[in-house]
Amino acid sequence: MTGISAIPPGLPLLLGALLLPLFGPRVRAILALGLPLLTLALAWQVADGTILRIPFLDYELEPVAGDRLSRLFGTIFAIAAFAGALFALNRARVIELAAGLACAGSAIGVTFAGDLITLVVFWEALALASTLVVWSAMTDQSYHASMRYILIHLLGGVLLMTGIIGHVADTGSVTFTTMALDSPAHWLILAGFLVNAGAPPLSAWLPDAYPEASPTGMVFLSAFTTKIAVYVLLRGFPGTEILIYLGLYMIFYGIVYALLENDMRRILAYSIVNQVGFMICGIGIGTEISMNGAASHAFTHIIYKALLLMSAGSVLYMTGKRKCTDLGGLFHSMPLTTTCAIIGALSISAFPLTSGFISKSMISQAAAGEHLALVWFLLTAGSAGVFLHAGVKFPWFVFFQKDSGLRPPDPPLNMRMAMIFFAFLCLAIGIWPAPLYDILPFPVDYVPYTRTHVVEMLQLLLFSGLAFFIMLPYMKRTPTITLDWDWFYRRLGPGVSSMMTPVINYWHTYTRIGFLRHLGTLLGTLFLYHGPQGILARTWATGSMVLWVVILLGLYLLAYYY
Repeated sequence: MTGISAIPPGLPLLLGALLLPLFGPRVRAILALGLPLLTLALAWQVADGTILRIPFLDYELEPVAGDRLSRLFGTIFAIAAFAGALFALNRARVIELAAGLACAGSAIGVTFAGDLITLVVFWEALALASTLVVWSAMTDQSYHASMRYILIHLLGGVLLMTGIIGHVADTGSVTFTTMALDSPAHWLILAGFLVNAGAPPLSAWLPDAYPEASPTGMVFLSAFTTKIAVYVLLRGFPGTEILIYLGLYMIFYGIVYALLENDMRRILAYSIVNQVGFMICGIGIGTEISMNGAASHAFTHIIYKALLLMSAGSVLYMTGKRKCTDLGGLFHSMPLTTTCAIIGALSISAFPLTSGFISKSMISQAAAGEHLALVWFLLTAGSAGVFLHAGVKFPWFVFFQKDSGLRPPDPPLNMRMAMIFFAFLCLAIGIWPAPLYDILPFPVDYVPYTRTHVVEMLQLLLFSGLAFFIMLPYMKRTPTITLDWDWFYRRLGPGVSSMMTPVINYWHTYTRIGFLRHLGTLLGTLFLYHGPQGILARTWATGSMVLWVVILLGLYLLAYYY
């Protein structure tokens, strides 16, 4: 098919990212805000089915293929790119703004990819672009974090590519369809997807890298990498039971580490892992309502998490501080930022009339509908934990705890507009969820605002908040660093390497000397017999040679007959 619908929706963002550094500030602003809107329009031009086919070697690529799920994620990625660009406008470095747009374009490229080859190309482009976002903060910490980030994602890319090669060898097809865990190739593909999702045991890459980005860069990062992993899991592995348990692990992993953390942006980074855990659990349940819940929660999560990170980024931008122990009392001079942070905190906690309530509750309802009592209980406990660390802890310690004496104003106009836009969406979707429900992958037969749902959630949040303030003396933060799984490759690995280096050097020296000594002996022996003056190189008389031949022949005959 030809026409506007055959244009890959992510292409304008990718081309714009390459051209952005060539223009001045005014044109850059127009491109940064206009291209996401163009991408949104293109995403809704893509009809169901394969729109564009391109022959490649023995295969047929499908770089543009659409359905309800791809349009849903394409929509929210374009909205996130617009709001992220607005928040970063005139504040971010050009390279960071370009990399952020490239992240969005690559993620949308994956969203509309109908084949595995196109998917892996955009997948790796997303890894490189997001690494550049981290690096563009231009600090020593961001440089080292970006190097660890790209190593982890290159590992994930290798797993994914190896799995795809095995899948193509087994099936002869590159079409991206639902897969069962019935072969090593599919296990490798699942592992490659889960690396981007922040699943164990490599969850630590996310709180390691994201908080080292600039105040504006982390907003871009939060929207794409983990959520594109949710998209491909929805597409490729719905109903895979192991995802339920991985998702539950991520929920409580994120809660525990966020409660221990002192850095406000690391709190929100661990919260990303926690929230993606809810989505992965819903994918593992695999029913229509759980899949709708996972997809809608990814949609709403991108909005409220970006809002929380915008508020944290505004605080960092205006104060230069990121530790909870250095902050407090900011509501006096940053009322708008405080209000937006509270709206984001209520949304992530699934408070009624906010966007989180109308999406997260679908996943819990799916667990109850499948009679997964333990899963439902753990999801409910996880919801209480979310309110503790993101709903109360983050706004309390940053804006309301003991006054730090800091009196920064609210951030510049473009940052305030971006926060207001996403705060409006959090409330609008929560109050009127029908437009979101209408674009979900499956028909929605779910009513979020029933007396039971509302009362249950209000009770849960009320007692969670009460528990927080009762335990507040024990939750006082100190300037510490929390050890995570990355300790094994950031501390243990280099430590073992340092200990083994002298041993390896000694062994290398000893074996090298021994090898050279034996090699010298061997060469000397060869030279003795085969050198210019060697025994076998001398000229022998014919009679002597005949004599030796007769002797050897006689010995052979004796051995043969006796």
